[in-house]
Amino acid sequence: MTTDTLSVAGTDVSPHHYIGGRRVPSATSFELHSPIDQRLLGRISAGLDEHVQAAVSAARDAFPAWAALGAAKRKPVLDRFAAEIGARASGFCILESNDAGVLLSRMRHGVVPRAMLNLTYFAEHALGLQNRALETDQATHLVRHDPAGVTAIITPWNAPLMLGTWKIGPALAAGNTVVLKPPEWAPLTSSLLADAAHAAGLPPGVLNVVQGAGATTGAALVADARLARISFTGSVPTARQIARVAGGNLVPCSLELGGKSPFIVLEDADLDNAAATAALMYRNAGQVCLAGTRLLVHRGVALAFVAAMRGYVEKLRVGDPREEATEVGPIIHPRQVERVKGFVDRALAAGATALWGGAVHPFGAQYFAPTLLTDVKQDSEIVQNEVFGPVLTLQTFASDAEAVALANDVDYGLGGVCYGEVGHATAIASAVKTGFIWVNSFGIRDLAAPFGGCKRSGIGREGGEWSFEFFCDIKDIVVPKKPFRASFSQR
Repeated sequence: MTTDTLSVAGTDVSPHHYIGGRRVPSATSFELHSPIDQRLLGRISAGLDEHVQAAVSAARDAFPAWAALGAAKRKPVLDRFAAEIGARASGFCILESNDAGVLLSRMRHGVVPRAMLNLTYFAEHALGLQNRALETDQATHLVRHDPAGVTAIITPWNAPLMLGTWKIGPALAAGNTVVLKPPEWAPLTSSLLADAAHAAGLPPGVLNVVQGAGATTGAALVADARLARISFTGSVPTARQIARVAGGNLVPCSLELGGKSPFIVLEDADLDNAAATAALMYRNAGQVCLAGTRLLVHRGVALAFVAAMRGYVEKLRVGDPREEATEVGPIIHPRQVERVKGFVDRALAAGATALWGGAVHPFGAQYFAPTLLTDVKQDSEIVQNEVFGPVLTLQTFASDAEAVALANDVDYGLGGVCYGEVGHATAIASAVKTGFIWVNSFGIRDLAAPFGGCKRSGIGREGGEWSFEFFCDIKDIVVPKKPFRASFSQR
């Protein structure tokens, strides 16, 4: 059985579900270990069918009143929700660093402020969506974004707080109610998020959190025919299962499924800047879906680029994510370490060369050394499949056409990076089939801009109005400009 409260580095958090505004324990539970040192953090309530059904029922009961409030009255509630996250900033940082291995410094300076903005931005954006007029010769079309209903949100373990609020923000701002299924390997910040919502005065049932494994709790959630929307970030195999079940119930899905993005270095690139940016691909131990993991470098500058990048990589500090100087922390779970190690071992056995790294780091069993593999074939699994660890590959090209061909010759299309003279790099970026691509930069994000991928990287876009197009039912109220008389002759 679980206790009523876990204490992690002085931060108290409930291990239980949050359903209908109250904490609900389970008769079954699972162990949660820290990726930092494999210590047991506690036992977490595991959601059974009954908990999922209760959460969806609570969300369904809360939906009419929450939807009827309107965007203007929902906004102050969501603003208070954001403020309550800020009031618990230290706790969020400690919990996600301990259960997900995210750098404490990144939590403090990036993730928590972004989580707050995810709520306040979408609450503000929703104010401008109602009754926008589209004028045509025959009529005025009043276009409404109406709440869809109960929304299931399933988040991954690499960024649970940021991605959870990234989806919760527009869903709640639109007037939907939410059942959140956090990652089994990193559920603690989602539980603390429920406390923040409760303190902010979100009505019971508007936000519910049910913990558990994807194969059980997640499967029960997406199978509930009462859902109006499903938003998922995770793996392709899981997305296929979700899509099959959701299709049977005709429930719209938003699926963000990771990537195998190119990092293109043209002959006219600023090599030092490109090399420094390439070293950033190891952040969060490479557990970043939008990282440019395939380095495609013009062969005329490849040696100079590798030398410059080596200088930056050798300065990276691998270690405890709670220490300010650490730049590369642990991999989330022993199973993920084995997955990463398997990819690298098979690539080396097939003839790849490790320019650096290639093995578990001496710091500890869940720390993998930043790795760069070359002598890899385009059709090899290390080039074609997402590793989700601190592992990059290096290939060279002789022409722009070859660079684009290599960039596009994978089944993923999420992100990308292209370094070179601005006009040249922009032209190459335009030819890459992907959801977004940075020119001479990396990581620039704006909540107003669309985010999402193509091919196996997913379906749909999030951000700005694109989020509301998914989380809302869009209605057209047609008001004719001239008196209308019914006639069977009309076509």
